[in-house]
Amino acid sequence: MIPTIKPISPLRQRMLDDMAMRKLNRQTQAGYIRAVKKLADFLGHSPARATPEDLRRFQMHLVAGGMSSTTLNATITGLRFFFEVTLRRLDALALMSPVREPRILPVVLNAGEVEQIIAAAGSLKFRAALSVAYGAGLRASEVVHLKVTDIDSQRMVIRVEQGKGGRDRNAMLSPSLLELLRAWYRQAQTERKMLPGGWLFPGQNPVEPMSTRQLNRVFHHAVNATPIKKRVSLHSLRHAFATHLLEQKVDIRVIQVLLGHQKLDTTARYSHVAAQLLREVKSPLEYLAVS
Repeated sequence: MIPTIKPISPLRQRMLDDMAMRKLNRQTQAGYIRAVKKLADFLGHSPARATPEDLRRFQMHLVAGGMSSTTLNATITGLRFFFEVTLRRLDALALMSPVREPRILPVVLNAGEVEQIIAAAGSLKFRAALSVAYGAGLRASEVVHLKVTDIDSQRMVIRVEQGKGGRDRNAMLSPSLLELLRAWYRQAQTERKMLPGGWLFPGQNPVEPMSTRQLNRVFHHAVNATPIKKRVSLHSLRHAFATHLLEQKVDIRVIQVLLGHQKLDTTARYSHVAAQLLREVKSPLEYLAVS
């Protein structure tokens, strides 16, 4: 029996067109659509008919359900696009309000722990991928979308195309990371796992890149193979990259550029977790004549 395909409503199609013409990335579009669907499920009718009071009740419903501040604000952002851009109802969200997101300091791996995780990754491909995440401070999506041609050994940089926010940037390429990537490239070529000029970390089908989900699984399997008990994620390698550079006295504005942060405040939070810097600061108690 051939399953019936539910047609896309004109309203949803208009929203998809609005997002496409603004070149919103696929993840952003999916998030906005989810936000509108949540509202429709809550109301039990078309979200286009929602009143400001309906949206206020919806936010109260989400808060009562324990939704995190980050997810709640993302949902409001999606609804704002739907009502203000697609429907041109600029007053619809008058009773909705974004919430303050608590600033949580990241858990930082020390150099020895990073070394253990990379060593436990298993294959040369996985060790190379995790080494890029740490050694260049790249996000998971940036690692898996690297192409062979993005490795510039002449200038010793890694070209990151269309990173977060749709911005290109150059990341650092250390000699040891270059040596590891060359070893992986030679192996992949010998085993015919990589297409000429293709993905640096291809998936099972070399036409497609390795997925971020697979890279996350690799990371967690590696962590589980070590005695590390910290609650960490793949993004912790990026946190470690920034913190370790700060502890090495690298200028915070240089770290900002390497990470691709728009605001210095985002990078500055690593100063709160740089243990080496904290140890070097002398407490004012040391200057008191007390026994």
